[in-house]
Amino acid sequence: MKVLVTGSKGQLGYDVIKELCSRRHEALGFDLPELDITDEVAVRAVFDRVKPDAVIHCAAWTAVDAAEESGNIAKVFAVNEGGTRNLAAACKRTGAKLLYLSTDYVFDGQGSAPWGADETRYAPLNEYGKSKLAGENAVRELLQAYFIVRIAWVFGKNGNNFVKTMLRLSETHDTLRVVCDQVGTPTYTPDLARLLVDMIETDKYGVYHATNEGGFISWYDFASAIMQEAGKHTKVIPVTTAEYGLSKAARPFNSRLDKSKLKENGFEPLPDWRDALKRYLKEIGHAN
Repeated sequence: MKVLVTGSKGQLGYDVIKELCSRRHEALGFDLPELDITDEVAVRAVFDRVKPDAVIHCAAWTAVDAAEESGNIAKVFAVNEGGTRNLAAACKRTGAKLLYLSTDYVFDGQGSAPWGADETRYAPLNEYGKSKLAGENAVRELLQAYFIVRIAWVFGKNGNNFVKTMLRLSETHDTLRVVCDQVGTPTYTPDLARLLVDMIETDKYGVYHATNEGGFISWYDFASAIMQEAGKHTKVIPVTTAEYGLSKAARPFNSRLDKSKLKENGFEPLPDWRDALKRYLKEIGHAN
């Protein structure tokens, strides 16, 4: 299968390319500057040239706080909604499958019950979440068959993430304050990439949730596990979001995602998040 991957230089796109190649698919990676997904003519030209069978759409504006700045909002929507619309239109015209990566941020993060994959009570708290929901709606509007996969708390080798930040801060801080009232589950990009390629090899279309298994934890729990597994002695102190201080973008308290739809459709769930963390720390040379 010939699969076009947007955002191929990013954290997830990097591992999606690796997974596709390991299965002998033809992986066609595109990122800036070779493809600007906000340019409809450029997207059309790429599709006409490479003729993909499928698209795994990883490209996105993901700088959540920067998305709140008034000068950036139009740019955020141009990428996350407009770029997605251009890709969906190209897939509709050519018959290529589309898999769009979305986020738990399409919900308001209230309550404590896990969000179902088919839940429609959307209420994003910030501009990033609004733009990703707009991308979902563009896919639903243009295509009858598609994959939408919502993820959360992503970490991988090729990019910045919470694990790398904690490790970096542990080199210069004896203590770290980390919020304990935002709850979810981490997602390791090689594990997620395996699932995404599993999906694109099928016609089991729909909306799915995908994070690693192992239950729901807070950012404080995750930071504590990082220090333990990396053999760091930095003390992690739990604080509430209010105590930590406001960021530009509101964050959801409840990022619990119900992943049961994966098993119901015959997909193998991702491994336990702590196992994923151990593999990741070994991969980046920080294993205890």
